[in-house]
Amino acid sequence: MVDVIKVFLVDDHAVVRRGMRAFFELLPDLEVVGEAPDGKAALDELAVAAASDCLPDVVVMDLLMPRMDGITCIGEVRALYPAVEVVALTSFSEAERVHAALAAGAAGYVLKDADADEVAAAVRAAHAGEVHLDAAVARKLTRSLVGGNEGVSALSSREREVLVLVAQGHSNREIAQQLVISERTARTHVSNVLLKLDLASRTQAALWAIRQGLVPSP
Repeated sequence: MVDVIKVFLVDDHAVVRRGMRAFFELLPDLEVVGEAPDGKAALDELAVAAASDCLPDVVVMDLLMPRMDGITCIGEVRALYPAVEVVALTSFSEAERVHAALAAGAAGYVLKDADADEVAAAVRAAHAGEVHLDAAVARKLTRSLVGGNEGVSALSSREREVLVLVAQGHSNREIAQQLVISERTARTHVSNVLLKLDLASRTQAALWAIRQGLVPSP
């Protein structure tokens, strides 16, 4: 039996919500359980869902919306409902906007011109406790973050520690426990590692670490 991931859609364009809903309905492991046209409405709907113990697993969130923008809403969702993950789905790839979304607690950042399969992959990754970044966004951010540095030299000592733990298969929660930091801080370190190394997933990070000899191959 397939474990179904409950998804909540937030976008001020009804056609976008309809399109995502139609696509997700074709997938056996994703179910749209609600939607909202802006951040304020999303928080209202999530409060109702929480009262009946029916919170979604993942929220797919636009960033530019009326009443309450996506960045603010991501922070509110993560603060109020820590078990609910958020994936940012937007037309904007500016480094500052991506940093703001990840700092607010987003577990993924996907552009609206990405394939629908990639949006689904980001939702699945978020539900699994992983960070998923659009490849084009990751490349752009790498240039802004790293400049002339390359490879492991671009990482701080703490980020190298996190990379090794990721490669060993540890979740964000386990990384936080081992390094005695908060789970949100662990998530931020993982995001920074992916950005600096121009990688899109934890799996890619693990393979990169093995190739670099940072951890032995399994």
